[in-house]
Amino acid sequence: MMANLFSSFDPSTNFNLSMNWMSTMLMFFFIPSIYWLIPSRWNFLWILIINTLHKEFKILLKENSHKGSSLIFISLFSLILFNNFLGLFPYIFTSTSHLTLTLTLSLPLWLTFMVYNMIFNYINLLAHLAPQGAPQILLPFLVMIETISNIIRPGTLAIRLSANMIAGHLLITLLSNSGSSINIPMLSILITVQILLLILETAVSIIQAYVFSILMTLYSSEN
Repeated sequence: MMANLFSSFDPSTNFNLSMNWMSTMLMFFFIPSIYWLIPSRWNFLWILIINTLHKEFKILLKENSHKGSSLIFISLFSLILFNNFLGLFPYIFTSTSHLTLTLTLSLPLWLTFMVYNMIFNYINLLAHLAPQGAPQILLPFLVMIETISNIIRPGTLAIRLSANMIAGHLLITLLSNSGSSINIPMLSILITVQILLLILETAVSIIQAYVFSILMTLYSSEN
């Protein structure tokens, strides 16, 4: 029995299993490979998604960026998308609803960008702290605000993703728990609402994966 509603999102107490995080690896079974699978519609659809993302990320990245840089963010999008989507199925642990995973994705990449900027492009880093044309009297405050906004970037990325995943799952769980105590007409309405919420959560899963990867691409383009 759950001690509270949030215990269903706790990997240490959920069904008393220690293998919940293995659901993160399930995504590798859903990615088609052109080397040993006959090309199918699913294969062509995934290639179309990758090419579309590559074109968008290439526009955001600078022209002098390293070749293949967009593949990092495409892989990031794929990992988050599949884990978000798999979390909608019953009895599959949603790893992207935890800061353990989301911070693991955002913090190392952000640190890499910042260290690279400090070593090879520190003038550009300092220039971003003081916007051009700002009044002299406001410069100390602007530098402090820009510094804080830079520091909290990985945290905001991680919290945005995990909070959106938890919010939708909590709403579906709350509505599901009330299904056994209502009459048939209300139950039919509840099922309809649940189906609509699942469709909404599917859209949120795709949008949040795209937002996470696109923001990380923008942070990279500043370097």
